[in-house]
Amino acid sequence: MSRRENTTQKEKRLSIRATEPQKMILAQAARVRGTNVSQFVLQASLNAAHMLLVDQTVFQLPPDQWEAFCQRLDEPPKVIPALQTLFNERDPF
Repeated sequence: MSRRENTTQKEKRLSIRATEPQKMILAQAARVRGTNVSQFVLQASLNAAHMLLVDQTVFQLPPDQWEAFCQRLDEPPKVIPALQTLFNERDPF
């Protein structure tokens, strides 16, 4: 596979600037993880983004989705026998 073919399979290119000491730290961390710097930086960035987004408490929905969301909240709770059994067990600690 040529370099051009490999590049076209990827969606978009993301470039960042870093100082030499920063690049050395990233390279060292990538070696520890057994990956290259690009993959290490991408994965670390995605992990940070997921952690940030999971903490968001305010979200907006279009009116039709908001109605469906409210209807689901108003429904009686679903009985899950396995969870009932689990919560009825004595705490192991």
